[in-house]
Amino acid sequence: MPEPRKPRVVIADDENHIRVLFKTVMKTMNTEVVAEAKNGREAADLYKQEKPDLILLDINMPVMDGREALREIMGESPDAFVIMLTSVADAETIRETLKLGASNYILKDTPLPEMKKIIKETWEAFRKKG
Repeated sequence: MPEPRKPRVVIADDENHIRVLFKTVMKTMNTEVVAEAKNGREAADLYKQEKPDLILLDINMPVMDGREALREIMGESPDAFVIMLTSVADAETIRETLKLGASNYILKDTPLPEMKKIIKETWEAFRKKG
């Protein structure tokens, strides 16, 4: 019997150490990181190309910010599973991304166990909805 396919993930953040952090987190959660993006344009393009199960998308990035990338991704796939990443707990921005279709958000300074819990619970709620 073949092993079930691991959920495929794209990580989009302009800071390399954040991508490394989330890549490590996602590997411990038995997922496959299929691509990484350094800006919103790359994130939107990689989403279309890779069709991941999840995209972790930073809000503040160069070229195209996370909100614009999210708009494009949701326009392409209204059922996309996106968790926004942010270092700024700006309630208005977070509310806007959730309105645009993001499933949740994670503050980058969230402790690792809490980060995993947010991803796992959001994933389970998303799977039930879909």
